[in-house]
Amino acid sequence: MMSQKGKTLIILSLFLSSFLCVCNCQCKFNDQSTKIKGMFIFGSSLVDNGNNNFIEKCKAKANYLPYGIDYVKGPTGRFTNGKNVIDLLGELVKLGPIPTFKDPTTKGNVILQGVDFASGGSGILDETGLVSGEVMGMNEQIRNLESVTIPDLEKQLGCKSNEALSNYLFVVGTGGNDFSLNYFLNFPFNNSTLPGFISQLITGLSQQLQKLYDLGGRKFVVMSLYPNGCSPTVRARLPIPTPFDCVQTVNLALGLYNTNLRSLLDYMMQKMPDSKFVYVDVFNIIRNIITSPSQFGIDNVRDPCCEILTIEEGGNSTLCKIGGQACSNRNKFVWFDGLHPTEAVNIVLANKAFNSELDSEVYPTNVKKLIEG
Repeated sequence: MMSQKGKTLIILSLFLSSFLCVCNCQCKFNDQSTKIKGMFIFGSSLVDNGNNNFIEKCKAKANYLPYGIDYVKGPTGRFTNGKNVIDLLGELVKLGPIPTFKDPTTKGNVILQGVDFASGGSGILDETGLVSGEVMGMNEQIRNLESVTIPDLEKQLGCKSNEALSNYLFVVGTGGNDFSLNYFLNFPFNNSTLPGFISQLITGLSQQLQKLYDLGGRKFVVMSLYPNGCSPTVRARLPIPTPFDCVQTVNLALGLYNTNLRSLLDYMMQKMPDSKFVYVDVFNIIRNIITSPSQFGIDNVRDPCCEILTIEEGGNSTLCKIGGQACSNRNKFVWFDGLHPTEAVNIVLANKAFNSELDSEVYPTNVKKLIEG
């Protein structure tokens, strides 16, 4: 008969074998050549690859010409003439097009390179999207990741999300609509002051970033708000001293938010062990393009490239007219419609995010160093 000591050794051996098996488990990625396996995208129209196409009651759509006039697949729901910043950043990270969450085919092996959850017209706050009809706010986007995509991804990879998601970039581009479709839309009848509203946004975003971290995210790329006070939409709605100026009251508010956002990311890196962030100062990059356009091959910094439905015509001076005309020299314009940049500007943004060594453009490092670290 086996002694009690022998039984104990066998049980201990089985336990250690089981433990080692769990620890040595590896996710079954198809491509082992890069450290970053994909991207998960969250935000609004600037990073939306077409989710709103599949939302019937959504008013914020770009699934018609002249949107996509320079994109290989034509109009896809991208709010620009060609590729958006996510497409271009994905290429620099050596990824293919990131599928949209709402597309019924986005499941199985398709999601291994990540998923775009962004929804045009949405914001950090749930109520921001009400103006655009039915859209997916940040909280819903994160719930979609947790309840739908992660279980599917775990099934595909054969490992838990907290093991897999550290191999993905989490790109966040949100907040602009919280001002344009919420705070400024209700001005001056807001229930909170500007500092109070910014504090509400920062608190909400911090909770959302914490949730993404808790799900397994470790590498984050967070984009600042754009200088929307320079956009054709804002300039058409608010009086400015000269036709070439930006609306500084708007830009000052957005700049204040961006300052708080950058400080938040410093705090989050300390609060969340092993997390790494890249803050992309889109505001400063686009302002530099507007200030010195010739350095970037740009001629027009104030007009929309496409024909838009003006306020006088019953539109919102933002989106292109369905089937409307677009300028022929699209690579010479900053703005494609009343609010969204052209592919030419998106190329600059993606390259700066990936390669820039300037603290005024990326902080504390660039995306290239983030994924190599």
